[in-house]
Amino acid sequence: MNSVTYKNVHNLFKLNGYHLTKEDLCRIAYSFIKEGADFEQSVGDFLLDWFDDKSYIDMYTSGTTGSPKTIRIEKDAMVKSAIATGDFFDLQPGNRVLHCLPANYVAGKMMFVRSFILGLDMGFVAPSSNPLEHIDLKYDFAAMVPLQAKNSIKKLTNIKKIIIGGVKIHKSLEQELVKLPIEIYETYGMTETITHIAAKKVGVEAFTTLPHVTVSVNENQCLEILAKNIGNDKIVTNDIVKLVSDTQFVWLGRFDNVINSGGIKIMPEQVESKLSTLIPRRYFVNGAPDDILGEKVVLYVEGEAMDIDHSVFDVLDKYEKPKEVVFVPKFKETATGKIMREESKKLAV
Repeated sequence: MNSVTYKNVHNLFKLNGYHLTKEDLCRIAYSFIKEGADFEQSVGDFLLDWFDDKSYIDMYTSGTTGSPKTIRIEKDAMVKSAIATGDFFDLQPGNRVLHCLPANYVAGKMMFVRSFILGLDMGFVAPSSNPLEHIDLKYDFAAMVPLQAKNSIKKLTNIKKIIIGGVKIHKSLEQELVKLPIEIYETYGMTETITHIAAKKVGVEAFTTLPHVTVSVNENQCLEILAKNIGNDKIVTNDIVKLVSDTQFVWLGRFDNVINSGGIKIMPEQVESKLSTLIPRRYFVNGAPDDILGEKVVLYVEGEAMDIDHSVFDVLDKYEKPKEVVFVPKFKETATGKIMREESKKLAV
């Protein structure tokens, strides 16, 4: 193919078994927009955006910690991100990949970009919570969110290499995934970093950055990212990490979730990890005002009220133990399936 640029499509690229050119993809885009299902219309919109004359694409953040916002991403930076992913995961032209994510957000868009740029043979299916349910084909690579991986657990061995992102992998799911004889990675990233900038095999503690990415921490121990293939400005996150080196880190939790209880700083995500196999429903830990402690630890559980044996809290340190258990009929989520803690708390019975 010609030089690597967003204006060209690799000559080995296939979509659902067919070699397609840039012109073919634009025709398909119009068809998707005019006659396609909802998920196909968002693909059509992306294809026309990708092949237009602009050097950038406007994308929406998921709104995990605030209102969703629009940010502008350069197409050349997306191309470089695709190449970095290809290098890190050893993706080769002609590899068969499964695309089962919505194209509204960066992860779904980037699967297309990787396929265009790296010359991948992409199978594209409607996004669903169980994408492999009606598929028996073999693939070299796929990207999923944890819910999709959990529901597809019996068929995941049909895929040689899987990346899982969007939401942290629950400990109980991780214990199932590590038993499978395939390569499975948890990824770390966000829209601002053009999907993942680091990954780790399931069962491994520390994330390793992709090529051309280095990391540091600020005075709050929050992760700072320098991705030279994206830009020269550091991206400052709200993620508290333990820095191993300038290319490795251990994720601990969100700075905006930290609970200050009587002067002791407690990370909800660490508490949640310890409880991960002990509470049979979705849950999260958060702080609530307390006259004596300033903030107290509260466990929020999804669903109707149930009895919880307080012996399950024996795995927690003294200050981590919840002072209260609150039940929420149904957690509020972002469009990408992340629990919105503050909004969910307001729905408590």
